[in-house]
Amino acid sequence: MTSVDHRDSLLGAHGLTDARDCLISADEPLADLQARCGGRVPGPLAIPELRELVRQTREMGLKLARAFTAFDGEALVTGFARIHPASKAAGGGCEVLVENWQRSMQPTPDGREFAERLDAIDRATAEVSARLDARQRVQVLSALATDALELQAVSLTTPGRVWSELVELKGIAHQQPLHWRLLDGAACRFDGSQRQWRARLIPLGPDLQTPTGFELLLIAEEPLSPAQLAEESGEGGEATPTRLIGSALAPVLRQPVARIIANAETIRARLAGPLREEYSEYAGTIAGAGQHLAAMLDDLADLEVVETPGFSTVRESVDLADAASRAAGILGMRARNSDISLMVSGDRGAAVATAEFRRVLQILINLIGNAIAYSPGGSTVTITAHASDSATGGGGTVTVSVADEGPGVTPEQAERIFDKFERLGRDNNGGRDNGSGLGLYISHRLAAAMDGCLTVERADSGGALFRLELPAA
Repeated sequence: MTSVDHRDSLLGAHGLTDARDCLISADEPLADLQARCGGRVPGPLAIPELRELVRQTREMGLKLARAFTAFDGEALVTGFARIHPASKAAGGGCEVLVENWQRSMQPTPDGREFAERLDAIDRATAEVSARLDARQRVQVLSALATDALELQAVSLTTPGRVWSELVELKGIAHQQPLHWRLLDGAACRFDGSQRQWRARLIPLGPDLQTPTGFELLLIAEEPLSPAQLAEESGEGGEATPTRLIGSALAPVLRQPVARIIANAETIRARLAGPLREEYSEYAGTIAGAGQHLAAMLDDLADLEVVETPGFSTVRESVDLADAASRAAGILGMRARNSDISLMVSGDRGAAVATAEFRRVLQILINLIGNAIAYSPGGSTVTITAHASDSATGGGGTVTVSVADEGPGVTPEQAERIFDKFERLGRDNNGGRDNGSGLGLYISHRLAAAMDGCLTVERADSGGALFRLELPAA
């Protein structure tokens, strides 16, 4: 709740500017605000909102009267400004009068929503990601950066180790593992990489005091240098064509794009001070465009991986009901913002596949994300995990399906929906962005690499029903 400092409320403030919009005299409240905004008296008017009003008044030669808002670094200042142009004989400046001057503390932003945004930004920026159990032991680790491949290899050859044993933590000498909150944000290094890294631990499960596991993200503090890129690309200094995005462009572009998103979100949420509504919306558009570009980079990098000759996936036991719950949790905020309910059904342990957890999660996130994009407000997306009859005694298959209540697919669309750059084959999605057209193609290739299949048909609700079928563990 906003609190008003009554010592600074219901006051007036008066000031004078010259023909160059310099504040040459000011009452105490206005002089104080000028100083808090980095200016002085006399000196150039440093309060952006008032400076714009003064400029308009001076150039048009007309009186202006309107409400104004400013941020002094600690609190919000509001009032009603009356700007009167002075004659050229009087210096050609303006007289500034602010009535009903009030200074109030900024309300605390929604911490949970902002934290979820930061988590999403870190996920988009991370070049190493892993899934940990409740005791911080690595279950599966995947590296996108070439200088982290050695770390990935070590995690595969020595499974079940605590993640902090695989890296060198900076400034932390206590016996491991520590409580996850003490390790979240820690700086680290590891063999094979010359870069500094930052670790993020995102707890999984409904109770943050006793998480059921963790999502580990390693985010590089700087991109690969041109010399490192040239060294990795070979003696000719040119990146291998089949891995141009994943090994060359993505590491260089990922961090700048993430910074654009983070700065735009900060502006949009008005965390740096008050902002007019249209500028806040504009910042939101910038953040959305940055997120789209980050997703495009991920899709192109994944495309190179799945089309690499000999591409294969890790073989591990994957509980499809657990994977479905985690995917739905990751996309929960997006669904709520679109007024869509996500319903997950299936008993834990009843449908366990032999597959790679990270790739199954990637497929489910893509399928659920598409279902949200193509579903009308107020509808439900249903995710169901179950085993076939033949899987109960060993062998057979297990299945996880995603059904929406959108426009559905025709048989003709179903034939081409998994083609490269095909934008779902559905034209009516409420004008929302269709993405890169690579998500379903990549998901189809990933399913095949895990000896499974991904199919689509019309759901009983009239929407689309995507079914991922995998070998049973």
